[in-house]
Amino acid sequence: MDNRATRRRADNEAGFVLHTHPYKETSLVVEAFTRRFGRVALLARGARRPRSAMRGVLLAFHPLRLSWSASGELGTLVAAEWAAGLRSLEGLGLMCGFYLNELLLRLLPREDPHEELFDAYAGSLARLSARAPHAAVLRGFERRMLAELGYAPVLERDAATGLAIEPERRYAYEPDRGPVAVTGREGRPGVGADVVVSGRTLLDLARDEYECAETRDEARALLRALIAHRLGGQTLHTRTVLMELQEL
Repeated sequence: MDNRATRRRADNEAGFVLHTHPYKETSLVVEAFTRRFGRVALLARGARRPRSAMRGVLLAFHPLRLSWSASGELGTLVAAEWAAGLRSLEGLGLMCGFYLNELLLRLLPREDPHEELFDAYAGSLARLSARAPHAAVLRGFERRMLAELGYAPVLERDAATGLAIEPERRYAYEPDRGPVAVTGREGRPGVGADVVVSGRTLLDLARDEYECAETRDEARALLRALIAHRLGGQTLHTRTVLMELQEL
């Protein structure tokens, strides 16, 4: 069969490098997140050679324009150019960037376009670059990613009654259902229990507001649990490092 009939070509597509690993002596396999094609795997032939035009370009967290052709799951990267300037991430912001990349690698299927998620990712990197509060950037992206993948958290209605969330009440969050009001001793989670948060945290999370310390702490625990549920037991290595550093 002639594969040229099914070969796909993309030119000057907006994208970011999520991860690279060596292939043979001089090449790289690039996991990229692109706006119109989603996550794609590309072979960058000769990219590790000293005189390669791609050497020093295929870096994470920098907007790129990528061109490639593909007839199967692994495409061939033809060209890569920097698209715009973005201040390099540093320190904790750099670790947060790696965390966002790991989320995309673990949860986003290949060749599944999510243009709004791409824009949210680009915006999150810009905010991290501008030294915005790290926790707010992470929570906002986590929530948007869950929504894009079809797992949008229920934040404004009690899943059992349909009533509006009350700021002063406590709610146990069931991952496949949503928040359910609890009373008395049920207001504190036990071993193996669902995450319990305040109604105010749920409403703040719905508005992407993280000024309250309790909201930041509870939103982190809630979204961590929802993501872990979707990962099915897989460990996020960057999340572990962030927890050790500053409980982000």
